Amino acid sequence: ARGKVKTVPPKVSCSITNAFKLNFLAARAAEIPAGPAPTISRFQEIWCPYLKQKIIFNSKGKEHLKFKEKHKARLVYDQYIRMKLLKFAPIIVQDSKTLQGINETKTFELNRSNHRNEYNLVDTTYYEFIAVIDKKVRIKIIVKQIEDKQPYFWSIIPFWKQIEPINKRKMYEGNLELD
Repeated sequence: ARGKVKTVPPKVSCSITNAFKLNFLAARAAEIPAGPAPTISRFQEIWCPYLKQKIIFNSKGKEHLKFKEKHKARLVYDQYIRMKLLKFAPIIVQDSKTLQGINETKTFELNRSNHRNEYNLVDTTYYEFIAVIDKKVRIKIIVKQIEDKQPYFWSIIPFWKQIEPINKRKMYEGNLELD
């Protein structure tokens, strides 16, 4: 007894609810469409009263819902929630007559011309439209506009963080290109 050390098995943080969540997500991951999303192609262009022009729903937005950056996929749970809430995006864009946030920055954007891929530094503007649905779900829609080209749907953020001590909302993490 004198030289023996009693080992205690490490505590496992996986509870029944976490295991259920993982199984649920694994089952739901197959529901995320692999090809062109019928929900995005069904909208195609939506009139935005604030910007006074049409917003394009194209593959760039869908790609961003699945990937944070090139070759860096989002978590399956994050993808699932964003795809489920995608049906609210055109409704929010059509009904928004005010803008809740704007972020103007310079980003490197891919320009394909003459069979070459080049990244050019361009002026980029992100427009934020926010809605609360059924007093429960907070959704933020991000619309991206590169220079003076037609704006397009970029992202949907299902909820945003609250700054606890003063109960004030934080609009984005800081990088709308990745959020």
